[in-house]
Amino acid sequence: MTEKNYPGARSEEEWKAKLTPLEYNILRTAGTEMPGTGALLNEHRSGMYLCKACGAELFTSETKFDSFCGWPSFFDPDEKDAVEYVEDTSLPGRPRTEVRCANCGSHLGHVFPDAPQTPTGLRYCMNSACLTFVAEDGSVSGSEG
Repeated sequence: MTEKNYPGARSEEEWKAKLTPLEYNILRTAGTEMPGTGALLNEHRSGMYLCKACGAELFTSETKFDSFCGWPSFFDPDEKDAVEYVEDTSLPGRPRTEVRCANCGSHLGHVFPDAPQTPTGLRYCMNSACLTFVAEDGSVSGSEG
């Protein structure tokens, strides 16, 4: 997926063994899940969203909001260096900013500057299949596979 040396990197064989085919497609080859189908889209409890691939903390529930785009949306990462940004020109005439986990380099989704109702004006549009949610009570969602 990328040449950068990430602290949480694994071999492609290890990723394939760890992740389901859907998770691998999204996290490692920058695929996407169908809108409105993600397990975490309607998760509203307090807690933390982690990278499904490596477990790094990415977003808190306090930054999640309903953007009605079909994917879980956040307005700010938990820590500024939790994610990294890569120019995505895969759609002709529609450049986007890809969001990757800064620990393992896995694709998470895209960020758009189209959320004026949020404190940052940003909408981090993330795939549920890329995230594990750990609620404040310790229960876990989105960890199938």
